Amino acid sequence: MIVAEEKNKALLISIVTPDITAIAAEESLAELERLVTTLGLKVVAREYQKRPSLTGGTVVGQGKLEFLARYTGGKGSLERASFGKRSKASEKFDEIEEDKDEEVVELPFYANENAEESKEITPEEMADVVVFDCDLTPSQLRNVENALGVEVMDRTGVIIEIFSRHAKTRSARLQVEIARLNYLAPRLRETGQASERQAGRGSGESDLEMDRRKIRDRQAELKAELAAVQKEQINRRSKRENQLTVALVGYTNAGKSSTMRALTGSEVLVENKLFATLDTTVRAMQPETHPRILVSDTVGFIKKLPHDLVASFRSTLDEALHASLLLYVVDGADPTFPSQLETTREVLKDVGVEDTPSFVVLNKADMLSEQEKNSLKREFPLALIISTRNKDDIKLLRDKILKVFEKDMVDEEIFAPYVVKGIVGEIRANTRVLKEEFEEAGVRYFVRGRSEDIERIKKTYLESNE
Repeated sequence: MIVAEEKNKALLISIVTPDITAIAAEESLAELERLVTTLGLKVVAREYQKRPSLTGGTVVGQGKLEFLARYTGGKGSLERASFGKRSKASEKFDEIEEDKDEEVVELPFYANENAEESKEITPEEMADVVVFDCDLTPSQLRNVENALGVEVMDRTGVIIEIFSRHAKTRSARLQVEIARLNYLAPRLRETGQASERQAGRGSGESDLEMDRRKIRDRQAELKAELAAVQKEQINRRSKRENQLTVALVGYTNAGKSSTMRALTGSEVLVENKLFATLDTTVRAMQPETHPRILVSDTVGFIKKLPHDLVASFRSTLDEALHASLLLYVVDGADPTFPSQLETTREVLKDVGVEDTPSFVVLNKADMLSEQEKNSLKREFPLALIISTRNKDDIKLLRDKILKVFEKDMVDEEIFAPYVVKGIVGEIRANTRVLKEEFEEAGVRYFVRGRSEDIERIKKTYLESNE
């Protein structure tokens, strides 16, 4: 489902089922608009319809389909031949679906169904891409495309396309390609990419069967290559398993990369678009602390994130799973951020992140009024309200991170004999030296650090030299 460059105007469709409120549907469609805008498309109109379910040959009712065709210049009807060979039960089911009453959602755009029928479609509103804010089956995609005469995409197709464009590293490209093939495989027949002609092969494979086998073979190759890459990632992660780590997690475009850059001084990519970051970046917090603290950026979340992408990026989310502290970075200027925060927590819970210490960072305070800031402070008293553009705010964030870690630290005394090599470097890297006294046989350090780090230093460097 690649959007051609010459296609630049999109019509967005929301199907509101009984388990979705009108407000939730509107929020979700606003989010879809940001997604398609990231693809370079201009949204010319947004349409809603209330339906009992997402079943049926075209998802929308016949009347709505005819109305949508006015945006695209399509015929607005579905030829029975387009269903392919169907059972009587399937045909009867479609008749039932088409006979059900269609309801226009009571949103500001429509007062009633008659308003929809009389609505004039201007030339500026004509669309060459139609995007549904739900997942469509392969048959539904094909049927709606036939009726509307333009390319049709669903939410998953849009997200996978964005991921494909933004993947930069080897690991991200492999993960996105696997998810893309999983999405493409059942749609080969429906998108016309394969025919049933035997092409002179007698009883051999059809073109469709051969294409599907090629996809399975390619998936196997990609998974093997990804396993090797992930093994390298696990090895790198194991080398820092004894270090303090902070994982930045949150909704896409909440400001995680900006926070990463502010805390570490690293030149990570910062862009005002969805899913600009798909790769995990790990850097030391600057100015460097003792013990050293690492900060990792992670892929952003979004509502209805395709399961294949969650599975593919599980290794990326492992940074959060093994972190010492989670920072839930939230766009405080977005009125829908409470539901975004809940989405982030739900996804992390699915991958096993539940008991890790954490706190919420309400970002983009520079876009809030004083009244809005005070309201957020009352509602989220434990959260930190910051702007990554304010150096004082970053210092407050840094100090809070240090305070969280120091809460579990202990003060100890370590005597480092001059004859023991390497111990001084370990002490300075993994503890904060409060005081040091030079004696004839060595240096006596008074340090603050994690008890497990102090015990490890004593066991490794002192007990073996007794």
